[in-house]
Amino acid sequence: ITIIITAINEVRTAVEAMRFGAYDYVTKPFHIDEIRTVIKKAIKMSELLYEVNYYKEELNILKDIGDIIGSSPQINKIKELIKKVAGQDVNVLILGESGTGKELVAYNIHRLSRRKDHRLVAINCASIPDNLLESELFGYERGAFTGALNRKIGKFEIADKGTIFLDEIGNMKSDLQAKLLRVLQDKKIERVGGIEIFEIDVRIISATNTILEKEISEGRFREDLYYRLNVIPIFIPPLRDRREDIPILIEHFIKKFTRKQGKKISGIEPTLMETLKNYPWPGNIR
Repeated sequence: ITIIITAINEVRTAVEAMRFGAYDYVTKPFHIDEIRTVIKKAIKMSELLYEVNYYKEELNILKDIGDIIGSSPQINKIKELIKKVAGQDVNVLILGESGTGKELVAYNIHRLSRRKDHRLVAINCASIPDNLLESELFGYERGAFTGALNRKIGKFEIADKGTIFLDEIGNMKSDLQAKLLRVLQDKKIERVGGIEIFEIDVRIISATNTILEKEISEGRFREDLYYRLNVIPIFIPPLRDRREDIPILIEHFIKKFTRKQGKKISGIEPTLMETLKNYPWPGNIR
């Protein structure tokens, strides 16, 4: 956000500045309290714009999610389990190979919970460098480190009263695991470089495609954190173990891409269907 300070007191200049994206326009001479007020309003506007952009990004992610597709015994069991755990407000650990739909399960748990009117914030612990993940989760204060020019709100603060989804939790390094454990125990966070303590009310849903018991035995994952996260486990089987769902999924995606591409496709040949049903699907649904 830009604030223009100038000695030229002309409406035309002010309009031109606004047209090029300035937030406000202050003419000299001015009182310091006037500048303080303008800056406070600009900071508030910056925070609101951040929230708006966040919601836009979240909607773009969620609008294609839809419901969990399948009628196999495994999927029906998962659907029933989601309904049961959604209202219990306990931490959930979702287990399964990459591409099986762990984020979709997390979304449905949130959607059916009492937190549904608040945010679901997702973060992939494997896609963010270790030195940046702490700042993403907890935020930071201005000047906390080189390049921290402004305060940043972390994912936990954004998710307050709602749900945070920690995908690929098994990739989190041990020092950050200890900080996450303190959050689970105390329900409080502190921004990087800050001194203020914030109380938060967040439900944690985590997911992993690694075997955490093995990670614990090899010293890469904290056992105490594991039991805090794994209050209720939900295992999503790979697609090759529920082949009866493949025709239903194929029908879903044919309808989806027929609409998207403007095609007229009603189905596929039976021989091709058999080929697809027998394929191992290493990438699962993704």
